[in-house]
Amino acid sequence: MSLQRSILSSVKKYVTKYPILAVTGPRQSGKTTFLKTAFPDYRYVTLENPDTRQYALEDPNGFLEQFDHQVIFDEVQRAPHLFSYLQGIVDANQKMGQFIVSGSQNFQLMENISQSLAGRVGIFTLFPCDIKELNAAGWLHKKLADQMYYGFYPAIYDRGIDPTTYLSDYLQTYVYRDIRELKHIQNLDAFNRFIQVCAAHTAQLVNYNHFSKLVGVSHTTIRQWLSLLKSSYIIFELPPYFNNFKKRLVKSPKLYFYDTGLVCRLLGVRAGQLSPLHPSWGALFENLVVAEIFKQNAHNNLNRDFYYWRDSNGHEVDLLFRDGLHLNLIEIKAGKTIKSDMFKHLDFVAELIPDLEAKKTLIYGGDENQKRTNHQIASWRKMDLVL
Repeated sequence: MSLQRSILSSVKKYVTKYPILAVTGPRQSGKTTFLKTAFPDYRYVTLENPDTRQYALEDPNGFLEQFDHQVIFDEVQRAPHLFSYLQGIVDANQKMGQFIVSGSQNFQLMENISQSLAGRVGIFTLFPCDIKELNAAGWLHKKLADQMYYGFYPAIYDRGIDPTTYLSDYLQTYVYRDIRELKHIQNLDAFNRFIQVCAAHTAQLVNYNHFSKLVGVSHTTIRQWLSLLKSSYIIFELPPYFNNFKKRLVKSPKLYFYDTGLVCRLLGVRAGQLSPLHPSWGALFENLVVAEIFKQNAHNNLNRDFYYWRDSNGHEVDLLFRDGLHLNLIEIKAGKTIKSDMFKHLDFVAELIPDLEAKKTLIYGGDENQKRTNHQIASWRKMDLVL
């Protein structure tokens, strides 16, 4: 069964409304395959090719005369001068869907778009597969431990590659190479320790000074390196929520990876080693759930903003988002058995917001969804119902 990407309907809709579409996302998330499949009539040009890139850099006018209509430019951030020339072309002819640009270095791509193409581009992000996509393709694992270990990069499933081998190659071939291109890092050993420290602190608060001591670099360097990992779509941060609460709240963001398989690789987890007894089990499950909701939000173009909530007394809701006058509160528990105390933080926070209607959801490690009087219960396998 072939992989069908959820983002397809949104991209197809907006290709008729913008002269340029931009599709960004991590390396190996399937952008090239998706764009070639979704737009078979478009010419495909990759700026990863040194000869093509040199042509685009040295003679942008001649380059764009050759590729002037219905073209996909992949890794376009490698030829940043093209953006100004694209602006002139689309402003002159006002054709919709004329160009599609793609890239895996978000900071560079978005910086160039904001400088030259603001208002002319529909922007989308394609992440590694979400659970709904894997399930539709027949690739979703039956066991939660296997799914967290294998992760979500499509090549692992499509080509049947061992995840430890694939993700080791991914780190060396893409992550470290991209990081070195974005910023020259002399101490690669320290950076390797840093990304392993990030993996060990997934689903935890970001503490720059603590990271600095563990890695042996300044907290300023830690901030810079975190920014690099975010711009390369390796990690993301979940900010705290402050509105409507008159309590002392934790203000640091929480750290997550977009792929649990990559976390397992960095933690040294091997096949068959992951179980509820593993010390990182709860953090990995929380990471899987939060990353899944982020991916589905992007793939379905929902444009929701997500937060967590925690006060100084330890009350916490793992994830929340506004939906009109509703505040969706989500608790994440890795256990397969539903217990009454799993709802206590949801109920506690719901009582603090009388001006908003709270929708309280528990996402757990079991397989069945339930609708109770005051709570919704969602399996990790069926989280698309939450959004």
